[in-house]
Amino acid sequence: MRITSSRSRAGLAATAVLPLVAAALAAAPAAADAPAPQGRAVVPDTAPDWARSTADRGRERADAPVTVRVHLAGRDHHGLDDLARQVSDPASEQYGHFLSPEQLAERFGSSEEQSARVRGWLDSSGLRVTASNGHYLTADGAVADAERAFGTELHTYRKGERTYRAPAGDVTVPAHLADDVLSVTGLNTAPSRVRPGRPTPRDILPGPGNAFVNSPPFSDHFGSTQATGTPPAYGSVRPYVIQGFNGTQLRSAYGAASTGLTGRGVTVAVVDAYDSPTIGDDTARYAAEHGDAPYGKNQLLRYDPAVWTHTAPPDVDPDGCDASGWYGEQTLDIEAVHSVAPDADISYVGAASCYDQDLVDALDRVVDQHLGDIVSNSWGEPENASDPAFDRVYQHLFKRGAVTGIGFYFSSGDDGDQLENTGTKQTDMPASLPWVTAVGGTSLALDASNGYRFETGWGTVKSVLSADGTSWTDLPGGFSGGAGGGTSARFPQPHYQRGVVPPALSGANGGRHRVVPDIAAVADSNTGFLVGQTQTFPDGTVRYGEYRIGGTSLACPVIAALQALAQQAKGSPIGFANPAIYHRYGTGAYHDVTDHPFGPGTELAQVRVDYTNGVNADEGTTTSLRTMGHDTSLVADRGYDNVTGVGTPTAEYLTSWDCPPDGQSPEHRTAG
Repeated sequence: MRITSSRSRAGLAATAVLPLVAAALAAAPAAADAPAPQGRAVVPDTAPDWARSTADRGRERADAPVTVRVHLAGRDHHGLDDLARQVSDPASEQYGHFLSPEQLAERFGSSEEQSARVRGWLDSSGLRVTASNGHYLTADGAVADAERAFGTELHTYRKGERTYRAPAGDVTVPAHLADDVLSVTGLNTAPSRVRPGRPTPRDILPGPGNAFVNSPPFSDHFGSTQATGTPPAYGSVRPYVIQGFNGTQLRSAYGAASTGLTGRGVTVAVVDAYDSPTIGDDTARYAAEHGDAPYGKNQLLRYDPAVWTHTAPPDVDPDGCDASGWYGEQTLDIEAVHSVAPDADISYVGAASCYDQDLVDALDRVVDQHLGDIVSNSWGEPENASDPAFDRVYQHLFKRGAVTGIGFYFSSGDDGDQLENTGTKQTDMPASLPWVTAVGGTSLALDASNGYRFETGWGTVKSVLSADGTSWTDLPGGFSGGAGGGTSARFPQPHYQRGVVPPALSGANGGRHRVVPDIAAVADSNTGFLVGQTQTFPDGTVRYGEYRIGGTSLACPVIAALQALAQQAKGSPIGFANPAIYHRYGTGAYHDVTDHPFGPGTELAQVRVDYTNGVNADEGTTTSLRTMGHDTSLVADRGYDNVTGVGTPTAEYLTSWDCPPDGQSPEHRTAG
């Protein structure tokens, strides 16, 4: 599917196809949920849930073109799973004993023989292999060839307002290839994170996107400047929002300043789509203007693909990703990491587009070349919108990273439980995957000395000032943004959440399932981070400007930077951090964040003024009240919760990594 970033200042559509009768198959196609025909093996989760008989519009025509990726499982993928668990578990004797990239390739990478077997099968089915590497083979052909190869019919299905092609049942492969094929992607053309497309080498990255400017008045710190002249709310006049935090303030908030840790010797990789043409100048200027350490030689390195694709905005190209819209995400991620971990090296790894296929390529590059120990990813999509065929691809990739000491961090999303956005309560992907650290969000308040004052779970409701200025309309107002979280419908509860996550959350969808997030940091755009970026203003000028930004796109790089500090304290890579994060649950390592830190009846709210046109007062301003701690059905409560996870880090969290684990597993801790 088309990926979206998770940043907040307040996507690939597939072509519909007409169903025609397809040619007969050499092997009988597999029906949905049917066992594999004799001599075949099922590749799980390759048929999407929405491909149901009630939506079926018939067989795809036999000569329609198909491009697929057949992902290789590598050698001993069961052994990979076992080793990933052992090296990530503080209670294991193998904890922290990581492989080098060379050892990973030798022990678990795909072999030439494996690739040759898969290639021979694709060739024999009529598909033509057009590209390959150590992770997958790409093949072209017609629908009839794909049906023959994968043992399932390809139909078109109605989904929303459009029709898309998808397998009628899970893909199957010859039984002798069961241990060679990890997954097959590209048969499903719905707007999930990726639809294999034709590269467009002529794509050129566009210039900076449209400008955004915050309107004053501002508070210097939470509550310092009352919005005099506005009506009271919840019994008193409320303060104006802040202009935006800087790195010094975030280091103070989460205990970094008191530790003296800077991230020296650690590399944080940031993965986003595209690469801002002004990022070098923007990050250097921002650091200079906010007192951050200047970037050293080669401290920020950028790794880009050979070509860019789908760069246009969707209103120009329905398959477009809006490349310039990703520049702010990249800028936020890099500036936040450097501000909190000023001596950490940063590898920026750009994906060719916002599709799963290209983002997976970027993540593979991080693992293959070990471009970072900690990987920040501020992007995602609702779980039900994601292509399940990519689940095994991502999981395998993250396990490969885990055994080499790489941890992956994903923002949990900015739409709460997703009910208002999609009509269904659900978590975000890839944050739902058990082998990543899902980062939730808070609203953060500091005092005049930059000391930590309080946090609430990030969940904002917005009420606009009435036309006569005497009241707030529909107080408290409608939901305007909040940290993603909840219970996955797709993934069982991982072992590290047992004994910590309350059964009411893990069992929300029946059984025991993965609950998101794992940990949290500041995300509320009203208590957000000030970024500096070159933008295009309405008068046509292109110049540097600064604005406040939030979303779990902020929380994710902040946590990644804090993990760099923790790794510096530890003196060796952390790797996949979740078992160790939950191992510290119930200690002074975390602020236990709740929605109402001053009691159930005490509402916290701020006044915000916005330029109507987004850049200046020429067309007037809009004033609104932003009430904190109201995140859809999600609740930040005492103990673990589905807004902030185990909580937000403290100085004790950072320094605790210098201590050996006590061997107590998360199962023996008390659930909140």
